[in-house]
Amino acid sequence: MRCLIRRNSNLRNLAELDVAFVHGDVCDSDSLIEAIKGCDQVYHLAALYANWLPKPGVMYRVNEEGTRNVLRACREAGTQKVVYCSSVAALGAHGKTPADESARFNLTATRDHYYISKFRAEQVTLKFAREGLRVVIVNPSNPIGPRDIRPTPTGSLIIQILKGKLPGYVDGGINLIDMGDCARGIVSAMEKGKPGEKYILGNRNVTVKEYFNLIVQVAGRGRSPFVRFRKWMAVFSACGYEALSRITRKPPVTSRSWVRVGSHYSWWDCTKAREELGLGQRPVEESLAEAVEWFDKNRYL
Repeated sequence: MRCLIRRNSNLRNLAELDVAFVHGDVCDSDSLIEAIKGCDQVYHLAALYANWLPKPGVMYRVNEEGTRNVLRACREAGTQKVVYCSSVAALGAHGKTPADESARFNLTATRDHYYISKFRAEQVTLKFAREGLRVVIVNPSNPIGPRDIRPTPTGSLIIQILKGKLPGYVDGGINLIDMGDCARGIVSAMEKGKPGEKYILGNRNVTVKEYFNLIVQVAGRGRSPFVRFRKWMAVFSACGYEALSRITRKPPVTSRSWVRVGSHYSWWDCTKAREELGLGQRPVEESLAEAVEWFDKNRYL
C-alpha cells in the first residue's frame, strides 16, 4: 500500500500504518504520475477544508485542479478503479426533507470557497467518469471522532463550544457520521461502489442547536449558545472575526460564508450507502465522546 504525502506533511496519524510513503503534491501533476504508477486502486482523499483563508484561490488549486491532476494521472497509469472523496458540500443544502444523491448544488450565493470548490471538483470527477474512468464518488457529511489533529472546521466547532466561544447560533441543520463508519464506507465504495455513482456517507440529521446541546451533554461541560441570531446579525459578527483574522493570521471563529452555509438545513438521506455499501450507523453520541476525550488528552481544550 502506498500513501502520497507532501514533504512537510504531518505524519502523526500515519506513523503506525504499514504503508510506503511517496512524496508528491496534488498540485504537481508530474509528481502524481510517478506516485500512481503501478497502482490498480486509488483513493483520492486530499482536499483543503477551511471556513476562511486569506487567499482563497489556493482552495481551488487544491480541491478542483488537484482533483483533475489526480484523475488524469490515474487515467494515464491505467488505474482500474478510483474512489474520490467529495462532500455533501458539493450537493448543496435542500431543507428539512432529507435529500439524496440526485440533489443539485444550490449554494453559489453563499460565496463559500470550500463548498464551491468541492462542487467544481465533483463536476470534474463526473466528467472523467463519463469519459470512461472507473471512479466512484463518496459524499461524507460531518465526520465526528478522534485524531482531528489540525483540527478541521468540524473539530474546531466542538472545541469552540466546549470553550464557550460561540456567542450565539443561527437556525440550520446538519448531518453527522462517526469517523470510523465514514472511513469504512470509503473502503467499501472501492469494493462495492458502482463507477459513476455517488454515495452519501452520513447518519443522523440534527438542527444546529440540537448539535450544540449534544456536544455539551456528552462532554458534561462547556456552554451551548442560547441566543438565536438572525442571519444578518451573525454575518455582521463574522465580519469582525474575519477582520481580526487578517491581523492574527489565525482562522476566525466563524466567517460570513460559513454563516450563510450554516443557516441552511443540510439534511441527507443515506439509504443508498446503507443498502449498497453496508454503511455503519454508530450512535453519534459515542463518536462525540471519543472526539472530546481525544481533544482533552491532546490539550486542545
